[in-house]
Amino acid sequence: MKPLDLLEQSLHKRVLVATKGGRSFRGVLDAFDQHLNLVLSSAEEVDQDVVTPRAGVTLVRGDSVVYISP
Repeated sequence: MKPLDLLEQSLHKRVLVATKGGRSFRGVLDAFDQHLNLVLSSAEEVDQDVVTPRAGVTLVRGDSVVYISP
């Protein structure tokens, strides 16, 4: 199975995304592209068990993604 196939299976499901800056986001994966740019809806920032809701849609640039956990 290829990594993008796993992301395809995770579409419209909640995922956890960690970024190079040490920030983590949890939300519903609405879209992605071959560069791993991600569109999350109902996203919230997770910081050491403190959850900060974010309004609307969140875009995470692919070059900052460390991992994506379905």
